[in-house]
Amino acid sequence: MTERDEHLTPFAHAANNSCFGCGPANPNGLHLEFLLAGDGSVVSFPVVSSAFDGHPGYLHGGVIATLLDEAMSKAVRAKAKGLPSMTRRMEVDYLLPVPSESPLRIEGRLARSEHRKHWAEARIVNEKGIVLAKATGFFIEVRPGPSKI
Repeated sequence: MTERDEHLTPFAHAANNSCFGCGPANPNGLHLEFLLAGDGSVVSFPVVSSAFDGHPGYLHGGVIATLLDEAMSKAVRAKAKGLPSMTRRMEVDYLLPVPSESPLRIEGRLARSEHRKHWAEARIVNEKGIVLAKATGFFIEVRPGPSKI
């Protein structure tokens, strides 16, 4: 499916957000933009620069993990009424090399929630619909107030 077929709506970020993955205020970041699907999942359609390569022409594994982490985090935030969450655990399956400078589709969805605990899934798909990488993650909502660190 393409973006036009899915009736996606923008999933806004604060202008001063300096997150490496999605922050528009981070000059060195990925500047990912996510869209919200009707089922509550999130989708992004980036073309990631070769500046984030590991091997020439292919994204670094840490960047692939970041793409998947961002999608899961946004899926959690979409379902948790905007409350931010932090990754507690994440597992990535690198199935095929992920090309840089090529259109990608990143999908994230919430699998289940229990109070402040959320489990999510994400995947990266190429133009042909082939899954290149996928991940599962466990997230904890961050509540406002003093830090317990």
